[in-house]
Amino acid sequence: MTALAEQRPALAPSGGPAPTRPSVWARLTRIDKVGVAFVLPSAVAVLGLLIYPVLSSVYYSLTDQNLLRPSHDLVWLENFRQLVTSDAFWNAFATSIRWTAASIVGQLAVGMVLALCLDKVRRLQGLYRVLLIVPWAFPPIVIAFGWKWILNDVYGVLPNLLTRLGLTDSNVSLLANPTTVFWTVLAINVWFGAPLFMVNILSALKTIPREQYEAATMDGANAWQQFSFITLRNIRNVIGLLVILRTIWVFNNFDLLFLLTGGGPGEMTTTLPIFAYRTGWGLHQLGMASAVTVLLLVFLLVASRVAFAVLSRWEKEDR
Repeated sequence: MTALAEQRPALAPSGGPAPTRPSVWARLTRIDKVGVAFVLPSAVAVLGLLIYPVLSSVYYSLTDQNLLRPSHDLVWLENFRQLVTSDAFWNAFATSIRWTAASIVGQLAVGMVLALCLDKVRRLQGLYRVLLIVPWAFPPIVIAFGWKWILNDVYGVLPNLLTRLGLTDSNVSLLANPTTVFWTVLAINVWFGAPLFMVNILSALKTIPREQYEAATMDGANAWQQFSFITLRNIRNVIGLLVILRTIWVFNNFDLLFLLTGGGPGEMTTTLPIFAYRTGWGLHQLGMASAVTVLLLVFLLVASRVAFAVLSRWEKEDR
């Protein structure tokens, strides 16, 4: 009886034999090989272009790697200790925060106003949309050199115009003056990034049912109340996602700011990416520069986690 019981298959709660879990080999043979073949090149590209650089940066941040020496030694957290006690690092970090926050607020405000205006336009809206998105269509190098030509204090259009109008006694170099350089590059970045907010917010505005505005009007809601409780309520998820993405992009932005000012005059526009570039390629301290990028990555991961938590809460409230 015992032998027969051992040979009898286990019964499921329904009375039939209990299902057996397929082996690892059986599961592997069921994989769609054609799908894997299509996905594999992208997976290799991600591993090569994303994961490997991140892991190598983390490794080099723990070493004293110098571009002038073929060998290096592990120093563990020494690079991080030097950074957190460095005034130059904290100045660059503060400049990055100020640059990112002011850029996002400016781009959001300008993009929102443009989207609201275009939403009210009934004729030639497509033409206006194309004209307003032109700044976003150009690469940063074209934007940078174009504005450097416009702002040049010798032959630039804007300084000569200000002088002829009597607003300045002589041509002013806006990109070399410590008082005006930050606000000048900030205005350029707002002009460059606002069209992205405009297009996405305009698309979100088109999805709002007009019946909500009609009902609010009948209930006596004024324009500000309709904007606060209907417009913003319906598009805040889109705005939140745009703010997260643009915060990451602007905080990591290197090319536009570096081409315009090189981080100067002095340290006025030196953000963390420019600080890392100067440390790595100017001072040849690759280990220290890698530590800067690791700290930058950690900060953005924490900030993104908080932002996505807020965005998730908004989505739950909408449900």
